Amino acid sequence: MAFPNIYAIGITSLGFQIIWSMLAQRVDVNVHRLFTDQEEKISKQCDVFGISLSWELDGPILLDLLERKKIPLWSDQRKDDDPIVFGGGQVLTANPEPFAPFLDVVLLGDGEILIPKFIDSLKESKGHTRRERLLSLAQIPGIYVPSFYSPIYSTDGKLTSINTNNQNIPDFLNKQTYTGNTLTHSSVITPDAAWPDIHMVEVVRSCPELCRFCLASYLNLPFRTSSLTQGLIPAVEKGLKVTKRIGLLGASVTQHPEFPELLNWLNKDSFDDIRLSVSSVRASTVNSEMATILAKRNAKSLTIAIESGSERIRQLINKKLSEEEIYNAARYAKEGGIKNLKLYGMVGLPTEESIDIEKTANLIIKLNKQCAGLRITLGVSTFVPKAQTPFQWHGVRHIADKRLKYLAKKLKPNGIQFRPESYRSSVIQALISRSDRRLAHVIARMRGSNNSLGNWKKAYKEIENELVSEEIKLPKWDEIIHEEWDQNKFLPWSHINGPLNTKQLQLHNLQSFKQLKNI
Repeated sequence: MAFPNIYAIGITSLGFQIIWSMLAQRVDVNVHRLFTDQEEKISKQCDVFGISLSWELDGPILLDLLERKKIPLWSDQRKDDDPIVFGGGQVLTANPEPFAPFLDVVLLGDGEILIPKFIDSLKESKGHTRRERLLSLAQIPGIYVPSFYSPIYSTDGKLTSINTNNQNIPDFLNKQTYTGNTLTHSSVITPDAAWPDIHMVEVVRSCPELCRFCLASYLNLPFRTSSLTQGLIPAVEKGLKVTKRIGLLGASVTQHPEFPELLNWLNKDSFDDIRLSVSSVRASTVNSEMATILAKRNAKSLTIAIESGSERIRQLINKKLSEEEIYNAARYAKEGGIKNLKLYGMVGLPTEESIDIEKTANLIIKLNKQCAGLRITLGVSTFVPKAQTPFQWHGVRHIADKRLKYLAKKLKPNGIQFRPESYRSSVIQALISRSDRRLAHVIARMRGSNNSLGNWKKAYKEIENELVSEEIKLPKWDEIIHEEWDQNKFLPWSHINGPLNTKQLQLHNLQSFKQLKNI
């Protein structure tokens, strides 16, 4: 079971921990972990090689790890005695196509459902040919075997469809969703993690707000919460047996309907010596009592995604958040004793103008003045179109790079910590997020190299020239990354059904722009 990063990063991935622990608890599976900087030795032949991919830029490392284990990179080159290579995680569930030629199997959705069925099928088909085993797996809902699907291209290089090449498997695949009333928590607590000695507890999955660009919200629908009495409290108690540091995780933790009750339970005197960390919270849920209890439990900061200081842009993206609520959250945080306020924003959103960026800068500066003593940090990323979201048809805007620099120029002289995500890395994310199976040739060229935008452009150009002789055309670079797509375009992930279908996503996209007309 591999993670395409160093141990300290990989072991903080709760998704990776879920899959690893599910496999490790089975008596019929001997599972070993592999990271880029270390691995557990395997005493027997590897039958199955798994990869968890939660960030696009980690993708090429998959090939480095396959090479390390002497596994053929391309699935069609593997023989019956080679390991079956499978992958899962957010990136592969949203759009597996750029990595499809490297993977025998992709698990589309939640491991709680898919892993048991996957392993059981492999056991039942042991001794059969590779093709027979893959065909058995392809019968299971949510298990995608790319070799049984063929992309069709027009003479001008447009992807027109992805069709099954075997009559025994479905034309479309459905992402599988776990709906149990308890979510997950850490199975590993270590001082060597990026967040040392922390016991992570998943409070919610998905988010009810549905910001139009947000993969974590849309791909994980419906919004699910862990039972207070059966899930959250037992999970926290289990963690406190081995550590004093608890992390409450989720896209919008404080929107758990019983979050106040959980906080009140954590407010007991017996928890005075713990350190509590909470991931992103919704500004409108922050109040004086919450901030006071979090500070009392040694929480160092509060994290809020505001996305933009412009109400127009917040309305566009369906961020149901007023400026007053942002100011109130900061005030409550300071009054409660929280020392740091981390805000997250975004540039390059559709229709965004210079005035919208100026409003973001002004809001942060004003916030910093009104809450003197509260250390404010603004992290900003560039909008990246993600598959399975309403904004998947919009491209990365070139102007975003200049707008990141503008915010830095405005905020840093005012003593505000500004942490932009690289525009260049956002471009690479978009390339992988929106591409089809042809990108695999570029990814293969990128293995072992510096993961820079310049190297990606160079590899893309080289492959573009090489494929001409094979009568295969790569899409134009700008078409994939920067262009706005027609909503009737066949998408690389059109054969994969997420929680919402294409018509529903189109409607959400349309609703966003209708809201602008009412401002």
